[in-house]
Amino acid sequence: MPHISVSLWPGKSALQHQALSDAIVKSVVQTLGYGEDAISVGFAEVDPADWMEKVFQPEIAGRWTTLTKQPGYGPDVP
Repeated sequence: MPHISVSLWPGKSALQHQALSDAIVKSVVQTLGYGEDAISVGFAEVDPADWMEKVFQPEIAGRWTTLTKQPGYGPDVP
């Protein structure tokens, strides 16, 4: 605990995924005080054509009030 899920469009390299994962883990350790062994990070590549249905609606618009950083895109953004 915690597990961080990152959804993004395809096309980023394994090195970019690892660099982002390392940065996330470092930030969680520094900010929340968890040990590295308690943290997991996963990546889900989502085709741009599927983004609105698979990510935006359920994960962003569907949880708008719980987001600590809201995007500036999307239909019917509150």
